Amino acid sequence: MRYGFTTGSCAAAAAKAAAYMLLTGIKKTEITIETPKGIRYKASILDIRCSENEVSCAVEKDGGDDPDITTGIWIYAKVSYTGGNIKKEIIIEGGAGVGKVTKPGLDQPVGNAAINRVPREMIKKEVVEVCRLADYKGGLRIEVSAPEGEKLCGHTYNPRLGIVGGISILGTSGIVEPMSSQALIASIRVELRQRRALGFDYAVVSPGNYGLDFMRKTYGYDLGKSVKCSNFIGAAIDMAVELGFRKMLLAGHIGKLIKIAGGIMNTHSKEADCRMELLAAFSIKEQVGHLLVRRILECTATEEAVSVIEESGKLQQVMKRIAGRICYYMECRAGGKMKMDCILFSNQYGELAKSKGAEEWFILLGQEQGQ
Repeated sequence: MRYGFTTGSCAAAAAKAAAYMLLTGIKKTEITIETPKGIRYKASILDIRCSENEVSCAVEKDGGDDPDITTGIWIYAKVSYTGGNIKKEIIIEGGAGVGKVTKPGLDQPVGNAAINRVPREMIKKEVVEVCRLADYKGGLRIEVSAPEGEKLCGHTYNPRLGIVGGISILGTSGIVEPMSSQALIASIRVELRQRRALGFDYAVVSPGNYGLDFMRKTYGYDLGKSVKCSNFIGAAIDMAVELGFRKMLLAGHIGKLIKIAGGIMNTHSKEADCRMELLAAFSIKEQVGHLLVRRILECTATEEAVSVIEESGKLQQVMKRIAGRICYYMECRAGGKMKMDCILFSNQYGELAKSKGAEEWFILLGQEQGQ
């Protein structure tokens, strides 16, 4: 299946092209950027509008074979000189159709445009490259917009998350990997089968890039040796049992893994979303006060809910209980044929909890890294 490119990649490409045209005066109808995944993206530049002090252009979002609601929309970037006392600074703002954050616990603070951290880094990197090429040492203001974003917002999860007025500019890898269930499950099977063929009877599994990056940064575990299972936790366990694996370590963000603590083995939001209810239930078990529990239930993002639990002074106890329950349901799914461990983390607090057997994994993984 054909992969596509994220709204973040589109914004970075449009910003790079607009900056190039503003600083050099040369029209640019194509531009190439490098995504965090290491895949180069050659984008066609559309609707170019130039004046002496600003340039605006667009890139059409191509979601590949993924059924993404934003596929086909135009992501714009308008680049202008900052002027005044602002020097050497790249300012990134949201324009029409880009949502604004109104609730805490998300990637961006309240009040910011919903342009996530990685897309911001991509935009800045590409624009700084152009500034260096043009020997420009001043500041630039970049406004990212998506004219159709406000209309599409209601068809996304943004309203539930407290992002109003438009879509989010997203992406951790810069590319959109097709979300066909059959194709994804087939790819999980291939990864597990390859690992088993290499003689390993244990596997580190994570739902996505956040979990894999966490394992690399925190424990130095090579991403290439991990298995990415997307939302299909249960299917990954089934296949691992079938292939004869003896044990599995699941590492992931609390926002995904909390669902497994309720016995939910497909963590896609369309399948189930009881994150706050589960966090509240486990908090009650650890005697967190009812006022804080009510606040947890009112949260829209798990990071925000974790902060509320932390206020109670019982974050460690609550997360330890959750980790234990995750392992319980995973072992139930495996029919007792595999030993299960897990590590939970959040963006704000890092490691939240790990199961009793997780420490043994660090020795095992360290030995594997040394091979």
